[in-house]
Amino acid sequence: MYAHLRPLLWSLEPELAHNIAIQLIRFGFLNIYSSSPHADLEVSVGDLSFPSPIGMAAGFDKNAEVFDQLFKIGFGFVEVGTGTPIAQEGNPKPRIFRLEQDKSLINSLGFNNIGIDKICINIANNLNPKSIQKLGINIGPNKDSKDRINDYVESLKKVQSQSDYVTINVSSPNTPNLRNFENEELDELLKEIKLNRLSNKPIFLKVSPDIENKQLGLIIESIIEYGLNGIVLTNTTKSRDLKLESKSYPNNGGLSGKPLFGLSNKKISFAYGVTKGEISIIGVGGIFSGEDAYKKIKLGANLVQLYTSFVYEGPGLIKKINSEIVSLMKKEGVENLSEIVGANNKLK
Repeated sequence: MYAHLRPLLWSLEPELAHNIAIQLIRFGFLNIYSSSPHADLEVSVGDLSFPSPIGMAAGFDKNAEVFDQLFKIGFGFVEVGTGTPIAQEGNPKPRIFRLEQDKSLINSLGFNNIGIDKICINIANNLNPKSIQKLGINIGPNKDSKDRINDYVESLKKVQSQSDYVTINVSSPNTPNLRNFENEELDELLKEIKLNRLSNKPIFLKVSPDIENKQLGLIIESIIEYGLNGIVLTNTTKSRDLKLESKSYPNNGGLSGKPLFGLSNKKISFAYGVTKGEISIIGVGGIFSGEDAYKKIKLGANLVQLYTSFVYEGPGLIKKINSEIVSLMKKEGVENLSEIVGANNKLK
């Protein structure tokens, strides 16, 4: 089905195509792709059990409109958002670009969303309490906020009861100066997050692939010091020095997809080498196959997320990736994925 629909969607401007896809999913398009992950794929991270390590990354379902439909096709979890305290339009259009030769996307969206209150309403309306899949909420500050730390805190208070985990996004390249939180402002932020934590539900910090390992090490120290549970590695990259085959592309915005795979893996490898499992890692960037996901897990990721490959390959990809991981497990005699987390990490 997607093979026939894709040419039509790809004839449209990317953001319009995305919005149409969301509406199609709302009205049941994914029902024909219904799939349940193999029992061998179940993964435990802290107190949470995930039916598959494969998740949908934040950005696809910004407003929590279709996460319940995505649960049906084999995802173990979905992360909605990024949500901000007040609804905002985001950056000027056009702001999504396809780099087809590279199987990549560039976006400069800028946290466009309906606001955290309405996102929470959508979650309440769409979440099946019997669902075994897990729901994460990604939060960030408003672009024009005069107190960005307060933005994080106020959103955190609202979403903790609505989700299984929360991700603090300090690394989008599309909100001016947001990445300052990866440097001198991080400890102040995490101190307030710790003080306003209302439950034991996991909190992750989403980090850029563009920071040096020395800085990543300092971020990890702060994560541990302030009691966060893990790190999401990585967000999109501002770099264009990735041997891109596409001839034309914008220099602003964050790049995702296949070219990010290696860069993301390096950050996962470094983080696991430093922590040796003390915190959980969600690996993101360039996953197009079960082998890609398996490699990230072996480098140290407990869970993985994708987005760009879903756009390129369609909904059937999730069942395919789950099946490929099961085949790799059987081939190597692996009974549980926890056995191989960090197995190929040379830095541990």
